[in-house]
Amino acid sequence: QVQFVESGGGLVQPGGSLRLSCAVASDIFNIYTLGWYRQSPGNQRELVAAISIGGIPIYPESMKGRFTVFRDNAKNTVYLEMNSLEPDDTAVYYCSTVPLGYGGYAWGQGTQVTVSS
Repeated sequence: QVQFVESGGGLVQPGGSLRLSCAVASDIFNIYTLGWYRQSPGNQRELVAAISIGGIPIYPESMKGRFTVFRDNAKNTVYLEMNSLEPDDTAVYYCSTVPLGYGGYAWGQGTQVTVSS
């Protein structure tokens, strides 16, 4: 069973916006805090945003202000709204449980976000 299916990435100009989606298996969606991670070449995977089972968003200090995470419980889907995108936001974006690796679930294929003029 595929547990995380990410979509919505693409090529966007600096200053642009994207909304990413992640369809999550129901047995995971209803139990875990979920998060968006990203990884760019040569860098470790880092947490971008998280959302609790109750819908409370959590952002690392460095990510506050431009990204918004939310969930649709009826669709078992987590979203990441990204605004004012910068070239440094270029990465493959994944969703999974928080903290990293909690539950031991396999990563999805991710979705590529490229910010370039």
